[in-house]
Amino acid sequence: MSRIGKKPIFIPKNVNLKIVDNEIFVKGFLGSLSQKISKNFQLNLYQNKLLITRNQENKKSKSLHGLYHVLINNMIMGVSKGFQKKLELVGIGYKAYYNGEILDLNLGFSHNIMMKLPKEINVEIQSEKGKNPFIILKSYDKQLLGIIAAKIRTFRVPEPYKGKGIRYFGEEIRRKAGKSA
Repeated sequence: MSRIGKKPIFIPKNVNLKIVDNEIFVKGFLGSLSQKISKNFQLNLYQNKLLITRNQENKKSKSLHGLYHVLINNMIMGVSKGFQKKLELVGIGYKAYYNGEILDLNLGFSHNIMMKLPKEINVEIQSEKGKNPFIILKSYDKQLLGIIAAKIRTFRVPEPYKGKGIRYFGEEIRRKAGKSA
């Protein structure tokens, strides 16, 4: 049995959980999420614990058991606490602006890059004089947050010679030596 899948998921008091026809609905004060579950799994709710059990012992069910546990746990954590990703803009003149729903990035190209963000994503820009600007993305949906952060990073992936580009906060870029004379 899956080590992660057999563990119970604890549900905080401020989270409402509803199961209808193998679809789970999670609602908290930050938002609400839903996830369809395969018919090969049974969801059992006891007081403040959710247990996922398999109906079949085939390879596909075994591989999805831990996945569903993690997805449901991320949904519960998202609607109660939320998630955040921090991106660092490394490069001279790299700037970011946010006005309501459009993220405007100045990344050294001839034109600014403008990206419309979904309403589930909250953006905060931190820029201090003499330091690299940061884009802080916050959301209750971990999957959407990861997709948006990865999309923003692809606009200017960090290059290995000078390290310029958009990187996740704390990410180490493997540097290469330049041309030797």
